[in-house]
Amino acid sequence: MQKITPCLWYDGQAEEAAERYVAIFGGDSRILDVTHYGESAPGETGSVLTVGFRLAGQDYIGLNGGPQFPFTEAISLSVDCADQAEVDRFWDALSEGGEEGRCGWLKDRYGVSWQIVPNELPRLLADPDPAKADRAMKAMLGMGKLDIQALRDA
Repeated sequence: MQKITPCLWYDGQAEEAAERYVAIFGGDSRILDVTHYGESAPGETGSVLTVGFRLAGQDYIGLNGGPQFPFTEAISLSVDCADQAEVDRFWDALSEGGEEGRCGWLKDRYGVSWQIVPNELPRLLADPDPAKADRAMKAMLGMGKLDIQALRDA
């Protein structure tokens, strides 16, 4: 059991979001449990309170807490991608109904911010040749979805 589990606050869409994420990530991803509001709780009795879910081996809790606290870019989930096919797949699936951003960032349809990052990017940005690292940074800053070959070519 992991010691720390991120809890994501939704406005009534926790179960829908968890099911969507599980479908997108597949593999070691699944719904773990669902709890419901009881009669003495502040939510509508019988509606979903929390959803425990796992994405690629990482556990999360989705909480239907209401509209008081919307998501912001101050917290994001970073997806490590092995190749351009993974970048493309996660970018397309997670941005559907959401908002594409810059430098590999996007917001999904629920407002959660994601970074879709090729695992090669940190190495390119930390190249021992400062000019190469600077060119990779400049290329990245001009992109929405990250293009691995364009980053390499920079």
